[in-house]
Amino acid sequence: MNSGLFVGLMSGTSVDAIDAALLHINGNRFELLATHQHELPASTRQHISAISHAGENEIERLGELDRELGLLFAAATRALLTKAGQEAGQISAIGSHGQTVRHRPPSGRAPDQASFTLQLGDPNTIAEQTGIITVADFRRRDIAAGGEGAPLAPAFHAAALATEDANRAIVNIGGIANASLLEGMELRQGFDTGPGNTLLDHWIERHRGERFDQDGQWAAGGVVIPGLLEALLAHPYFARSGPRSTGKEQFNLAWLDSCLDGGSQWEVRNVQSTLAELTAASIALGINGSGVNIEEVYVCGGGAHNVDLMQRLQRRLANTTVATTKAIGIDPDWVEAATFAWLAQRTLAGLPGNAPQVTGARGPRILGGIFSG
Repeated sequence: MNSGLFVGLMSGTSVDAIDAALLHINGNRFELLATHQHELPASTRQHISAISHAGENEIERLGELDRELGLLFAAATRALLTKAGQEAGQISAIGSHGQTVRHRPPSGRAPDQASFTLQLGDPNTIAEQTGIITVADFRRRDIAAGGEGAPLAPAFHAAALATEDANRAIVNIGGIANASLLEGMELRQGFDTGPGNTLLDHWIERHRGERFDQDGQWAAGGVVIPGLLEALLAHPYFARSGPRSTGKEQFNLAWLDSCLDGGSQWEVRNVQSTLAELTAASIALGINGSGVNIEEVYVCGGGAHNVDLMQRLQRRLANTTVATTKAIGIDPDWVEAATFAWLAQRTLAGLPGNAPQVTGARGPRILGGIFSG
């Protein structure tokens, strides 16, 4: 199955909404036909936050949330198809990333610890509720093959956004940020760079009750605290090379509080400014330390709308063009959802979806399980 209509579903680390995208795919060529952002109820966001940390009665709560999210992913699909004027029978498949609640990749584990990753959003429920073939659980086959299980977007970035005329970095700034480094048409490297929006969102919510920093205005009005930035960048993740991925298991408010070390003398707005600088600095560190001569950087994800963050990134990459993926033909809000529509198409066509040079897997693998509609 090399062509047809595919739905991609994504709920990321920021836990704000389900992104749903309808694509017509023909090989590596695609057209984005319709999009829908499906709000997550506050209670669901609370359940996700709670299950992301060790607690009582986890298996019971995990099972209930898996079904709850499956129903929401199905509802998001139906709303998308209604908006697009399409019937379920016209859709070849749904590709659903699911909601990550644990990510323990091999790069962050001791040799005697098993690596694993876990995403919720029951694909059986999605298939049953929509009547559409659903492809899901994309990460775990790469983990089983010795890989990181993430990031998975670089293979799509290479297929859809590479050009022979320049070396590009495609940077997704979601809760966690990741970069795909393209030397002409070749995918050379890809990795999570570190925190994207997650610390920024949690810090402003703690101190101002707002879910995110609109346009980065609050951070822009503060000043960077050099000692704090140095302490944050001392995290061992930033010194790693080779295949690597991370998540909120490492970069969270508890870790930030430990770095603050009772630094109540710091203005909270200045902490926000420092967190924005951390995101920009860690992205630039990953790109500049890669050995790939990057000429153009294109940003997608929620961070693409953060004016302050984009300006910080441009300052850190002074000799590089920095823009959003809109400049190369795809709205930055829908790149990740499009990725999982593309991965579903690859799975049904019997084609690998991972990039071993990114994840460190032993070789190319067909990703995901197929759940009949």
